[in-house]
Amino acid sequence: MSQECLNDTDDLGMLKYKGTYFINDLTSVEWLDFIDNLEIRDSDVFLVTYPKSGTIWSQQILSLIFNEGHLRGTESIDNINRVPWIEYNMCNMDFDTRPSPRLFSSHLPYYLMPKDFRNHRCKTIYVYRNPKDVMLSFYHFHKILKGFKKQRSWEEFIDMFMSGKVFAGLWSDHVRGWYTNKKDLDILFITYEEMIKDLRSSVIKISRFVDKMLNDETVDIIVEKATFQNMRHDPLANYTFLSPNNFDFNKGSFLRKGTVGDWKNMMTVAQSEKFDQMFQDKLKVLPIKIFWDIDEVN
Repeated sequence: MSQECLNDTDDLGMLKYKGTYFINDLTSVEWLDFIDNLEIRDSDVFLVTYPKSGTIWSQQILSLIFNEGHLRGTESIDNINRVPWIEYNMCNMDFDTRPSPRLFSSHLPYYLMPKDFRNHRCKTIYVYRNPKDVMLSFYHFHKILKGFKKQRSWEEFIDMFMSGKVFAGLWSDHVRGWYTNKKDLDILFITYEEMIKDLRSSVIKISRFVDKMLNDETVDIIVEKATFQNMRHDPLANYTFLSPNNFDFNKGSFLRKGTVGDWKNMMTVAQSEKFDQMFQDKLKVLPIKIFWDIDEVN
């Protein structure tokens, strides 16, 4: 194992593995080495996001699309077991014995996906969100992570985020890595803001992409169960089932506001301009649309 792969934990409570940061308490070098050799199936479905970009929301939608027991309320299986994380195996799940189609969640950058991923045409859904709202949500989220030995101020966290010293690394690198490899993938790109604007259309788009033709009644049920307010009170979806040893839910929650443009209430003009200069330079070669406000979504 190279020096780069070794545990590189600092006062941020993070593990650095092959150039990307992870939550130290929830994974290990040994597990990350193991998933690099995970056998992939053509029927697998991957939900990939940069953190705080609508992952839990999208997990709920995928789980409802694929699981009749979840849809009808006849089973009590939480979403972390239905759409588990490959890099954070918090439930000690044996991925190889899971029946197809397997659903997976991941914050992994493209270059850290299992080697076998490139040999298959499995479905990948990539949800992305405007990075200013991502950063604000990430800032609030880092407060509930007990692994952080020292809480950072907003100003300090901006610097961390813009330098990529947060788990999953630099936002622009993550988006660019997945987008520039899209020609080799069966992948759907969808924005958090589109989902906020028209959840029903987004559910239909996702279901069709994964070859699930849903009737109107089923779509209505999924939309209702996937609203932000309903998910906040759904113990199978809101992640309150996670261990208090790792998360302090007295300081916040995984589902905070579910809005677009909240960054305007936190960032100063100077902070916003500095942010724009950095990320516009990095993303100007990518033909993707970033929605900074809900009114910009068609």
